[in-house]
Amino acid sequence: MATKATQRKILAVLAGGLVLGVGTAVTLAVWNDSEFANGTFTAGAFNLEGSTDGSAYADHDSAGTAATLAFTLPAGLVGNMSPTSSVYAGFWVRLGVGTTSGADLVADGATADPAASSNSEHLSYSIYQLAPGATCDAASATGTPIATGTTLEAQTGVTTVPLTAGATATDPGTAVQLCFKVTADAALEPSLVTNATWKFTATSTN
Repeated sequence: MATKATQRKILAVLAGGLVLGVGTAVTLAVWNDSEFANGTFTAGAFNLEGSTDGSAYADHDSAGTAATLAFTLPAGLVGNMSPTSSVYAGFWVRLGVGTTSGADLVADGATADPAASSNSEHLSYSIYQLAPGATCDAASATGTPIATGTTLEAQTGVTTVPLTAGATATDPGTAVQLCFKVTADAALEPSLVTNATWKFTATSTN
């Protein structure tokens, strides 16, 4: 039989255990809950394409794949350029099928053959935006140009051309016709061939 002293020790241990148990229960009784959110981000499509005839469009996204402009002399002139003469060429640009936003188009200047071996310093240019259906020639290339160059490599003015995306995902945007006018100065050197490449950049507006 346990003595009274032993009983007091047991009760003291039990009491201590109960106190410890209550303390542990309070520590563990913490409620936790979480919420999660998920998002999906899909990028739109963007593509600028060009045409030299207003009918067949393609990507010309590097100098090596540049479209070849068909420059023509005004009526009554034949052969190659001569001092003070001008030649004209049309170029159409639009946003391709699937493009999801409109854009602002700007001319980024031109690069040409070195002046030491070409007429790049004796040729100036202007690029005009024409009305739908207009012909790129001496009669139509008038008004405010979107870019000018006092020489082939010295662009002096730029005006932004807005481009619209297609009405649906299967429609291209509305085409804009540009007209290039290149004019020789009085110091044009005979028998030299000059190659120039113009760059255009379209930036999404959305």
